[in-house]
Amino acid sequence: MIELASAIRTSTAPPSAFFERWLDHGTWPEWSPDTAWVRVDGPVVAGARGMLKPVGGPRTAFTVAECEPDAVYTDVSRLPGARLEFRHEVEAADAGSIVRVLVRLDGPLARFWARTAFRGFRTSVPADLDRLVSLVED
Repeated sequence: MIELASAIRTSTAPPSAFFERWLDHGTWPEWSPDTAWVRVDGPVVAGARGMLKPVGGPRTAFTVAECEPDAVYTDVSRLPGARLEFRHEVEAADAGSIVRVLVRLDGPLARFWARTAFRGFRTSVPADLDRLVSLVED
């Protein structure tokens, strides 16, 4: 498995504030400007299916792999020869929350995808988390 990007931030906001934003797929473009839109079919629970449209890229289907209130939200997309996983974690801290994002890629074509379509994740994932923290704290 290849780690494409990771980021950890602290926030004064409670874990519930981050979890609510992760479940509110319609607002993802507010903190992830590379995302045109995101939709989920039905309630957001583990196993739910959705569709994401990156700016300038093709629509991509995903599955909610984990959805633990105020703790973890993970979505997984299948690509030709690879599996892309976005794991979002939040935990309570003395002054609010600790928020983590980890993006991983697995599969026989993982190295190809890491060098091409996802090479910008090392900078975009931390920047997205910074924007999310700012929005949640406002």
